[in-house]
Amino acid sequence: MGGNIVVVLKGYPRLSETFIAQELLELEWAGYNLHLFSLRRPTDTSRHPIHSEIKARITYLPEYLHEAPLRVLRGWLSARKKPGYKAALRTFLKDLKRDRTRNRIRRFGQALVLARELPGDTDWLYAHFIHTPGSVAYYAHTMTGTGWSCSAHAKDIWTSPDWELSEKLDNATWTVTCTRSGFEHLEALAGNKNSVHLVHHGIDLSRFPPPENSASVRDGSRVDDPVRIITVGRAVAKKGIDTLLDALAMLPSDLHWKWTHIGGGVLYKQLAEQIERLGLSDRAEMIGAKPQEFVLRTYRESDLFVLPCRIAKDGDRDGLPNVLVEAQSQGLACVSSPISGIVELIEDGENGLLVPPDNARDLARAIESLARDPSMRQRMGAAGARKVATGFDHRGEITKLLALFEEVGVEAGYQEAAQ
Repeated sequence: MGGNIVVVLKGYPRLSETFIAQELLELEWAGYNLHLFSLRRPTDTSRHPIHSEIKARITYLPEYLHEAPLRVLRGWLSARKKPGYKAALRTFLKDLKRDRTRNRIRRFGQALVLARELPGDTDWLYAHFIHTPGSVAYYAHTMTGTGWSCSAHAKDIWTSPDWELSEKLDNATWTVTCTRSGFEHLEALAGNKNSVHLVHHGIDLSRFPPPENSASVRDGSRVDDPVRIITVGRAVAKKGIDTLLDALAMLPSDLHWKWTHIGGGVLYKQLAEQIERLGLSDRAEMIGAKPQEFVLRTYRESDLFVLPCRIAKDGDRDGLPNVLVEAQSQGLACVSSPISGIVELIEDGENGLLVPPDNARDLARAIESLARDPSMRQRMGAAGARKVATGFDHRGEITKLLALFEEVGVEAGYQEAAQ
């Protein structure tokens, strides 16, 4: 079997999903030919340099079925002739009875189009996110007989019903996930426990080399040189940024600081209004989503990284935010929460501080302690950089994924020069 993989994505490219882009590039470096099928078109106004390095062709499936009725009709007419169409239809109708939503119908319509437009030399289907992209790949696999596997992350795991996860896990040849907590949850739902694998994302340390400048000695005592605090992440409930703003408002008046938030998100306006209401406008700024080189530069200009993640009301939560790994690679001490995969990276008191979610007062204390003590920040930052270098280098993790493709006979068709 060759090495032609169709990758099904929810949206591409996305600034907030550099971990996916890094994996795609690594698969190409390993010699695989990729064709990306995205369920949504990009909404970000800029893109990371890594997206320009990825050579894969991109096909956008109909985001809304009524916008491409002829394309969907052609997909249906073609799919009806495929040997697995009736089985796929039965699976879809069974799912629809348990999930009576337009999104469920859209998933099947997109799968019809995917099954028709699947390149003739496709060797494997690989979905990133087990919820919507996983459904589209699952239905298309059933129609066409093309083998498939899946990568599950965070929201898709914790906001999907157990019945759906279990059935996809048992249908896919294998599934990978990026945190120990996600792995244990999926393994418990899988009929074949050996089909679920833990593969951390890691980061490309060549893109995040150690900073040349020494760590700052800012301690918040100077109004003209405040401690610089950074948060990178989408403005969504699970990031806990509203709690962070409350904590910043509690910091003592003799501690001088500046906070910068990088990222878009549905709560952007609400958080900006919270900044105004708390009287933080002169010290807190939200500058929207930015490309990777800007983020890296800001890490290096900052003293402390804070991301007080929580489990949202709908069950959504982070796995292990890559921004924490990135920040630690730059020697930044981090403050976060002891949930999901964060505890696999940050050891409280060693390479950062962990504060219970939704606890603004304790968060304020943690921020103040690190803001006032540059030596403690430097010690924790150095420990974090060592941990990332030894345990979260993408080169070690990607070999696990490559081995899974090779086990099912999907082998690289060519080999590029070593990166």
